[in-house]
Amino acid sequence: MSRCVHILKVRNKRRMLEKLAKQTAIYGVSTIVVRLLNYLLTPFYTRIFDQQTYGIVTDIYALIPFALVLLSMGMESSYFRFTTRAEEEGGDIVANKRRVFATTWGVTMLAAAIFFVVVVLLNAPISRAMGSAYVENPLFVPIVAAIVMLDVWTMVPFSRLREQGRALRFVALKAVNVLLNVSLAIAFGVAGLYATEFGVGWVFVANLVASGVTLLMILPTTERTLPRIDRALLAKILVYSLPLLVSGIAGTANEFIDRQMIKYLTVGGEGVAMAQLGIYGAIVKIAVVMTLFTQMYRLAAEPFFLAGFKKEEFKEANAAAMKYFIMASMLIFLGIVLFRDLFALIVGEGFREGIDILPLVLAANVLAGVWLNLSFWYKREEKTKYAAYVTFLGLGVTIGLSFVLIPAMGYRGAAWVRLIAEAAMVVWSYILCRKHYPIPYDLRRIGEYVAVTVAIYLCSELAAGYVSYAMWTAINVVLMVGAIGFAVWREKIDIKGLAKAVLRRVGR
Repeated sequence: MSRCVHILKVRNKRRMLEKLAKQTAIYGVSTIVVRLLNYLLTPFYTRIFDQQTYGIVTDIYALIPFALVLLSMGMESSYFRFTTRAEEEGGDIVANKRRVFATTWGVTMLAAAIFFVVVVLLNAPISRAMGSAYVENPLFVPIVAAIVMLDVWTMVPFSRLREQGRALRFVALKAVNVLLNVSLAIAFGVAGLYATEFGVGWVFVANLVASGVTLLMILPTTERTLPRIDRALLAKILVYSLPLLVSGIAGTANEFIDRQMIKYLTVGGEGVAMAQLGIYGAIVKIAVVMTLFTQMYRLAAEPFFLAGFKKEEFKEANAAAMKYFIMASMLIFLGIVLFRDLFALIVGEGFREGIDILPLVLAANVLAGVWLNLSFWYKREEKTKYAAYVTFLGLGVTIGLSFVLIPAMGYRGAAWVRLIAEAAMVVWSYILCRKHYPIPYDLRRIGEYVAVTVAIYLCSELAAGYVSYAMWTAINVVLMVGAIGFAVWREKIDIKGLAKAVLRRVGR
């Protein structure tokens, strides 16, 4: 009897992981294609703008995520949780879900509209605080505020598509946004608009048009639901979402405040600071593959883990997901750092001097994904206060160390700060998880993958000092193949069976 129960548990676990893997694949392939199109702008911009001008682009796109998190107020996660609750409570599920959607969408739309009006009214002092480039071009700030408003207005509708499992529609709309943005940005460059007095401002105009078109295209998916705020429901949602808002602000600040710290703490004046910011922003863009992997996993995992799983099923699925996430992350890390000279070609020659910080940025991105996995339990248990504890720890570490390392090391100091802050957040998250919601993570297997990755990376770095570049590249190829082979062997992955399954699907 016990053996039968064990077999059923294994099959259930396998089915859950297959579902998560399928959703991750759908979001993954499409997200990679869409985001890679967007990142075509990085080699484009770093070849037509100098370090200081590209620093403006880095500066703006570090501030936008902060504004988006502030104005979304944690309503994306709240939407997933409260639609699940509507299913659990029964009754008119469709009407209750529609009420959740109308309320979360309505409150975010209102907040974004107020934000835009306030920014327009305070344009002059905001521009002065941001620097001389914004004072000389007073339209920069209002345009960016409009982009933020439009993007916030589409957030909850996009979450609704994810909740409904409409991944293809989700991706198609995201693709239109990126394709239009990239096309306009390149067209403006071909037309010579970046050489005009408005210059880099055309980057933001392209984004504004793309955001506006995306809003118009997503409106039909709302099925004529109007953004109406149910006050009683909103009160319940805010109890859940406000801790997420606080932690989201702190978390996003922790992720992007390094750019602002470089801008204001770098020694040598505004010109040097903006140049350092431009180099740092360009190198961070090279780490796009790791960022994409974490993002595609989050898109699939968030609605998956916030669904109505039994406690033990959730724990088993989360533990398995963590192991495979780290395994894949380690392979991506090696694939980039071992061949970083090739990845450096993504950015213009004037930005490649910062390539030595790439391993630090990649490692920090891996830790961010680990923290994401560690966060699902308290979202599921509606104990979102723990998110605030963890993210404020990371923010405190970031701010404190930035004042020490950035004046001394510039953008290299910022890379170390980012890595240390992410590590502190992971450690504290794991401690909280062990104390309040123990999950049986396979630490031994995870440790093996990390140890093998570190050993391979150190072997590559050691070999670089003794052999020719061609030989070093060959060694790195062998090391990379060895890392993949180790993962396949350790997880007993059936490569032939997997290939046949893929070929069968392609042949249909």
